[in-house]
Amino acid sequence: MLSFWESQSFIHYDFIIIGSGIVGLSTAISIKEKFPEKTILILERGIFPTGASTRNAGFTTFGGVSELLNDLKTMSPEAVFNLVVKRREGLQMLLGRLGKDIVDYQNLGGYEFVFNNESIEKNDIERINGLLYPLFKDQVFSINNSIIQSSGFNKNFIKYCIATPFEGQLDTGKMMQALLRMALKSGIEIKTGAEVLQIETTQHAVEIEVKNPVSNNRIIFKADQCILCTNAFTGRFFPEMDIIPGRGQVLVTEPLDRLPFKGIFHFDAGYYYFRNIGNRILFGGGRNLDFENEKTTNFALNDGIQQKLDYYLQNLIIPKYNYTVAMRWSGIMAFGKEKTPIVKRINERILAGVRMNGIGVSLASKVADELAEML
Repeated sequence: MLSFWESQSFIHYDFIIIGSGIVGLSTAISIKEKFPEKTILILERGIFPTGASTRNAGFTTFGGVSELLNDLKTMSPEAVFNLVVKRREGLQMLLGRLGKDIVDYQNLGGYEFVFNNESIEKNDIERINGLLYPLFKDQVFSINNSIIQSSGFNKNFIKYCIATPFEGQLDTGKMMQALLRMALKSGIEIKTGAEVLQIETTQHAVEIEVKNPVSNNRIIFKADQCILCTNAFTGRFFPEMDIIPGRGQVLVTEPLDRLPFKGIFHFDAGYYYFRNIGNRILFGGGRNLDFENEKTTNFALNDGIQQKLDYYLQNLIIPKYNYTVAMRWSGIMAFGKEKTPIVKRINERILAGVRMNGIGVSLASKVADELAEML
């Protein structure tokens, strides 16, 4: 049961956002910027955001050559271009909002390995450069094989390396802390440990039923509008939406002496990715080894994929180094039949900004702005 004070001051809001990840926090901030007098509440079922917002690699990327070539098999050139624009604009909005120094942004460049058994050729690179030229006004990708030897990678795996100066990296923890501080400073309320059980639209409000973790009673929050920012977990509320969970496996090493490379790297159409964190290596991916079992919202580790990460780390990335893995973890992303995020109004009181397709850092701020405009 609620007290009189709780029922008067803690239940009713103009906007309630479900999910306190990068999209949820960014959406709350965008709404507050446009409607500063409105009251906003964020509900989060975990202590930390449940998904990938505090578990991602911190890549500021818009997509590599192999990924974009794959996209062109199922999407029109215009659709692929517009998706890159959305990712690029989202990154610029994020860095502009928080500040590059605050999130430890480093423009160290991006690199993609093309393996000997892959069919990507120079004319494919030029095709992507031509597609993206109207946005970047420059050659986006070029072959740079010198980094293979200078960085100590195993050249026996690699046919060539594609480089771009337009990608970088940031500190995921600092980014999320900065968004959290900005939200709280602007008067946005955040309740963690608040598991949403049901969402119901009535004539006068949207009612959101939340489990009280202390008493196990159910509390009904009410708002004029509700915005779902639950990414892979949205199927709990709207199972008909085209959202497929995708678990990402990650590890990070202990610091290495004189780590010979800096920047973000990926291979196998972006399914594997690694970067430096100081003198550590963060390495993740391998979802394509076991698609069916990785379509899950269970945060457990997949031993087979973790073993493959170890294999590539030891034999491809740092073949001349001894290393120790400091931590292993997983994060839950959301994918679908289409590569574009879902940003739409579900009914007169509920909106959704979900399905980031593994590039939430790039897309979140743009999606948040679009949601705020829809209000």
